[in-house]
Amino acid sequence: MLKYLLPVVALLALAGFSRAESEYRHLVFFKFKEGTPAEEITRIEKEFAALPSKIDTITGFEWGTDISPEKKAKGFTHGFIVTFKDKAGLDVYLPHEAHQEFVKGLRPHLEDAFVFDFVSK
Repeated sequence: MLKYLLPVVALLALAGFSRAESEYRHLVFFKFKEGTPAEEITRIEKEFAALPSKIDTITGFEWGTDISPEKKAKGFTHGFIVTFKDKAGLDVYLPHEAHQEFVKGLRPHLEDAFVFDFVSK
């Protein structure tokens, strides 16, 4: 049984590796306005994290707050990685009603945002 399972596991690993190589990554960083209440930031975090359940072109979602000891975040406190199969997935996401509604609730609290997209290599 093990001799049959090992090739299947190897193929699945290779398939996952090749898929990850060409995924479209959308990195977003937020700097909130001074005085933004913690409750609003928590609401924004939850609403952003809910987008993958509302927009089916999102294949992966990660986020966190800055913990770098280098202290070079320039006031940006939150980082998000939204992953798509390809750029077409992003093209669906950006104008999507759920994303636009999220952005509408975010804007009043946002001092600055930094967005960086790339295709995994």
